[in-house]
Amino acid sequence: MGKPTGFMEFTRELPGKKAVADRLKNYNEFVERYSDNKLNHQAARCMNCGVPFCHHGCPLGNVIPEFNDAVYRSSWEEAYDILRSTNNFPEFTGRICPAPCESSCVLGINQPPVAIEEIEKHIIEIAFDKGLVKARKPNVRTGKKIAVIGSGPAGLAAAAQLNYAGHLVTVFERDDAPGGLLRYGIPDFKLEKWVIDRRIKVMEEEGVVFRCHANVGVNVNLNDILREFHAVVLAGGSTVPRNLEIPGRESDGVYFAMQFLKQQNKRVAGKNPLSNAGIESNIVGEELSAKGKNVVVIGGGDTGSDCVGTSNRHGAISVTQFELLPKPPNDRTVFMPWPTYPMILKTSSSHEEGADRHWAIATKEFIADENGRLKALKLVDLEWKFTEDGRPAQFVERAGSERTIPCEMALLAMGFTQPQFEGLINELGVELDDRGNVKASEKEYHTNISRIFACGDMRRGQSLVVWAISEGRECARKVDEYLMGESLLESKDLNLIAL
Repeated sequence: MGKPTGFMEFTRELPGKKAVADRLKNYNEFVERYSDNKLNHQAARCMNCGVPFCHHGCPLGNVIPEFNDAVYRSSWEEAYDILRSTNNFPEFTGRICPAPCESSCVLGINQPPVAIEEIEKHIIEIAFDKGLVKARKPNVRTGKKIAVIGSGPAGLAAAAQLNYAGHLVTVFERDDAPGGLLRYGIPDFKLEKWVIDRRIKVMEEEGVVFRCHANVGVNVNLNDILREFHAVVLAGGSTVPRNLEIPGRESDGVYFAMQFLKQQNKRVAGKNPLSNAGIESNIVGEELSAKGKNVVVIGGGDTGSDCVGTSNRHGAISVTQFELLPKPPNDRTVFMPWPTYPMILKTSSSHEEGADRHWAIATKEFIADENGRLKALKLVDLEWKFTEDGRPAQFVERAGSERTIPCEMALLAMGFTQPQFEGLINELGVELDDRGNVKASEKEYHTNISRIFACGDMRRGQSLVVWAISEGRECARKVDEYLMGESLLESKDLNLIAL
């Protein structure tokens, strides 16, 4: 490595953030950039560890020690070339990935791990600044036409890779702009949308065609797609939210998290927040705002955290977040050995901005006033029993803990169950697995229908953006092999074998 003693000389240091009072005034990103000197120091912490477990922790198989070494030497073109060889969109993962690679960092055994995610983001932003990111147009076109349905991270990755292979790729997106979850699920304060637009422009220059307002199976004829294209990649998301079927669910003031987040992203983009607002008929014509309300977010994951940050920017009176599971530990336990991904307590930037967090809580009832508007929640505390390996297994309600709290807006952020069946999936008749996802093997990504492939959340279920990109890349390789008999596209498995 560039500085073998760097991990002994420098400790982990993350970039600064704008003050909470300032960042709550807008929806802009607020994480600052490293100085050149600090970036050099953070890259120097990557040690010559012999077996880089970070490769295996990353779903993309990013070649992390090598790009850290290039950053230390300020060899930006080299660093960018290494990073882009495994990751199509480091500007996305560098902002919103939970960095499982850092959980596998060897230095993390007894010190804070290398700040891999931030270094990754700096590489791609410096590459854009220096004009190193250029359209990669294929030298030869195969004449094969491929339809990618869905423009989230999986669809974008599949499209980019298939285009590099020389195929003619058209991406179909049912919303008004490409990006899927990246555009209308992730708040702008975590991922400003010019970042997406910048990448889409590069892809268009490379030859990828985007068709928006194109809902295949609804306003785009599926048979036309099957006649025109040699292969089809299903890359839609897992978009059906998990519901909470308890008394009072029909009350005005109870919403799915994505209804709330998508509307805000539309506002920030200067669009009508109700335009193409979603498939749930009960939200048509209703604009959502947390201003002046006691907001309760039900669900403790990233989506719930995004609701917390958005509610605070709206001007909520209070923001409370509930999680059904017990509170995680602050550090690894014997049941979370390195280099596994630890289920420990995470405090997001949105939590730092203000939220009352509670664990082991169940919501029993949504209580409405005489006009049907939500006014309170009925709650109960839970007592959990654990398995021998420390996992929560079953719970009972704690006697005498039932109570009510004021609440005028409840946001359900409990994850997603499966892709939307109406339209494309029902019409196509593709086989589903026992969880309701499109059935396709992880080795081939091929469905039971000839020429139809699936990847991302539609295939594996709700997951991370970095996994979606990995799925899109691996699926693209299988499509290329199917059409051409072989493929020169990169593969994570081949990268790991080479290491």
